[in-house]
Amino acid sequence: MPIDEPALTVLIFIAATLYSSVGHAGASGYLAAMALFGIAPETMRPAALALNVLVASLATFRFTRAGQNDLKLLLPFVIASIPAAFIGGMIHIPPAFYKPLIGIILLLSAFQLLRTARTSKQKDRKMQRPPLAASLATGAGLGLLAGLSGTGGGIFLSPLLLFMGWAPTRNVSGIAASFILVNSIAGLLGNMSSLQALPPTLPVWAGAVLLGGLIGTQLGTRTLTIPGIRIMLALVLVIAGGKMLLT
Repeated sequence: MPIDEPALTVLIFIAATLYSSVGHAGASGYLAAMALFGIAPETMRPAALALNVLVASLATFRFTRAGQNDLKLLLPFVIASIPAAFIGGMIHIPPAFYKPLIGIILLLSAFQLLRTARTSKQKDRKMQRPPLAASLATGAGLGLLAGLSGTGGGIFLSPLLLFMGWAPTRNVSGIAASFILVNSIAGLLGNMSSLQALPPTLPVWAGAVLLGGLIGTQLGTRTLTIPGIRIMLALVLVIAGGKMLLT
């Protein structure tokens, strides 16, 4: 094992713990950690998506079992996002075009979540389901972003659900985890050739993210309050936004 591999594995574990506490799978954190340690770009995206599938599977199971999911609300988003994520996984766009924009959007979303964290319980009482057309259009757009960016798309879906008042805070985690799971699988299938670039250390990283996912989902389903979930989500968005702007 290379001398810097333990440090990278620890960072991947921390990312999995933090992200899974709000139903995310950690792709943005894994990509940032791998970039920091000079992992080859052709290896980073498939490795991040593979780790995403593991953590998102665990998170989907645990949040659903805890009653913190809404599969009926999720379905239209998923139906539209799967083909879009598949297409996104086959497209290469220079990062200089979309990374700064996405980074700024994520940072602004984090600020809004922090600003409204104290009143989030009152906001959760004013939920309304989105129209079907809005769900389908949103799912397609987020699926395409997921495939292009090498993430599961939940980093974009979670704040949108909260800002639009489409789901209560606790259910957002389970919905995001399920959305990330299907889009991570679609993203991998959309770029099958990239699977040949998976690193030999992937099993070690897999163990790290599963342990982190167990800890994170325990926090998300049993420990964090509604304001706490929003604050944790804001922290995740800051990390992801910073990664988009700085890498």
